[in-house]
Amino acid sequence: MKRLRMFVMGTRFNRFIMGLIIVNAILIGMETFPAIYQRFHAPLMILDIVILLIFAIEVALKIAVLKKSYFSNPWNIFDFVIVLGSVILYSTPFVSVLRIFRVLRVFRTITAIPTLRRIVAALFMAIPTISSVLLIMLIIFYVYAVLGTSFYGEVAPEYFGNIFLSFITLFQIFTLESWASGIFRPIFEQEPSAWLYFISFIVIAAFIMINLIVGEIVNNAQKISDEVEEDTGEIKTDTSEIKELRKEIREIKQMLQQK
Repeated sequence: MKRLRMFVMGTRFNRFIMGLIIVNAILIGMETFPAIYQRFHAPLMILDIVILLIFAIEVALKIAVLKKSYFSNPWNIFDFVIVLGSVILYSTPFVSVLRIFRVLRVFRTITAIPTLRRIVAALFMAIPTISSVLLIMLIIFYVYAVLGTSFYGEVAPEYFGNIFLSFITLFQIFTLESWASGIFRPIFEQEPSAWLYFISFIVIAAFIMINLIVGEIVNNAQKISDEVEEDTGEIKTDTSEIKELRKEIREIKQMLQQK
């Protein structure tokens, strides 16, 4: 059992699974090309079945080794659900659902790489703050949508004809997609003061709010990294102490043998 545990939790086995995840992602991408899919349909299906079988064996081995503690890790539950769903739906008529599970296998890359897990964990930790920022952004969007409808509803009815069109227009401006040539300049020709409306919205919504979200995620990622470094430092300290104890035991044995 110890050998099996060392094998399953070992670096080589994890790298092998990581390689399979990448190969699986490449195969799924190749299937999106009709010419390749029609020509190599049978080999692609066989490879997909083999990869799924290996994933199922991996999950089964980890459950056998870790037992109940396997399900204490959310990432393990994520892997288990994806693999189990793929196995159950493989021979069923629910092709669309099966495709979703097959594509979700690519997300197993996150479970295999610790740094990616830290980033996702930081993102989840930032959800309370992000929700507050999104609420502020919704208020900003609403205020500017009302102002845009009031000021430019007659000038550009296709963009600011009503509050719903204003919301869509503001979202386009927020993404900075063709806002200057498509929306701003035609309105600016008739309303020279429009620059104040557009620039203030971009500065507040696109720059300040997004930086708040990014900053919160970065801070959480830094916290997780600091915690990992502290845990690693403790492990290194414990390891050095164990080495010193072993050294002292050897010296005591040598002294006893000499007597």
